[in-house]
Order: sequence, then structure tokens, then C-alpha cells
Amino acid sequence: MTIRVMLVDDQVLLRTGFRMVLAAQPDMEVVAEAGDGVEALKELRTTEVDVVLMDVRMPKLDGVEATRRICSDTDPPKVLILTTFDLDEYAFSGLKAGASGFMLKDVPPGELLAAIRSVHSGDAVVAPSTTRRLLDRFAPMLPGTAQQPQPQHQELERLTGREREVMVLVAQGLSNGEIAARLVLSEATVKTHVGRILTKLGLRDRVQVVVLAYETGLVRAGGLG
Repeated sequence: MTIRVMLVDDQVLLRTGFRMVLAAQPDMEVVAEAGDGVEALKELRTTEVDVVLMDVRMPKLDGVEATRRICSDTDPPKVLILTTFDLDEYAFSGLKAGASGFMLKDVPPGELLAAIRSVHSGDAVVAPSTTRRLLDRFAPMLPGTAQQPQPQHQELERLTGREREVMVLVAQGLSNGEIAARLVLSEATVKTHVGRILTKLGLRDRVQVVVLAYETGLVRAGGLG
């Protein structure tokens, strides 16, 4: 199955470089390119795309707002945010807007290709620990991290005690294997719990689990809520 990719970046040379890397892959095809968010949205109206590589700082319409509009559609393509600097506030905003993860623009080609395949298969490509560092830095932007405790969202009441426990550990940056060891469970059982958390809360991936855990105050910067 060929993964249809769209490149969105206002720097032509960067798009050219990414296109060359992807073109060498038998399972990938660059089906569209855009130099800004407006052009990207226009292209998506007429082109079937599976994964969008989205720059953030662009003219006319930035990548964050473009991502928000894309992810609000029915059955949207996956979006990978591309950022120049690690822990960029734009990457945080991109995750909030619905992106499945973020990567640095100077990522090694092999990691970029693996990320595209991972996102296409439905996984997030941001390591939970990296996401947590990102959220810790920009915690003041989140309602659940204010000095005064915030009421936890009602959706968390849908979770069992064990699922809430797993959600906290996901937000703390633990992998399924690490969670399994901590809770003395099989990794398959942990994977099942994570899947149920996603379903019950209407979330797309682990990145959104981490974001919601911070927003609701279940986890706060530097520790538990």
C-alpha cells in the first residue's frame, strides 16, 4: 500500500530534499506540495492524502491553524508537525490542534521515514517523554496547570480506576513495557487499557492522552495533579 504524502513548507529547497528522500521509497509517494496553509487546504480539497508533513511558520496561514482546520474534517489525513527547534511553542500548539506528533526539520532520513509509516499506521511519533518535556515547558498555557486546582473533566469519569492509573503513567512518559512492569501486568494488557482509554475519551493517540492529562489536572508540570 502506497502512503500518499503532502509536503507543506514555504522553503522550496526543504520540500525538494524531503521529496527526494520519499521518492526513493517503494511504499511512499509525494502527491501534493504547498508553500503555505491556504494552499495546503486548497490542495486537500482535490487530492487524496494520507500524511501531511506540516511546517509551522509560513505566510498567509501558519501550520498550526492549517492543522486545526485539517483535523476538524471528517476522516482527515494524519499531520506531522515539522519544527526547527526542539520544544518550540509552535510544536505544542500543533499537538493541541490535532497533529499526531512533531519532528525536527533536521531529523535523519531514516527517522523521518519511520515516523511517516508510524503515523500512517495510527501511532503517534512523539515519544511520551518528549511530549511531557514540551508540556512541562509550556504548562502555564494549560488550564489544568494553573496554581489553583481545576475541576477534572467529566470524561475522566468514564475510566476505570486501572485505566486512570495507566493514563497517568502514559502522561508521565512511560512506554507500554514500563507501565506493564510498574503495574505488574502483561504488555498486551497495558496495550488493551491504552486502547480503551483512547476509545472512551475519543482521542486519536498517546499524544492526545498526555495533553488531556495535563489539561484536566490529572498530571501537572513536574508531577501528579
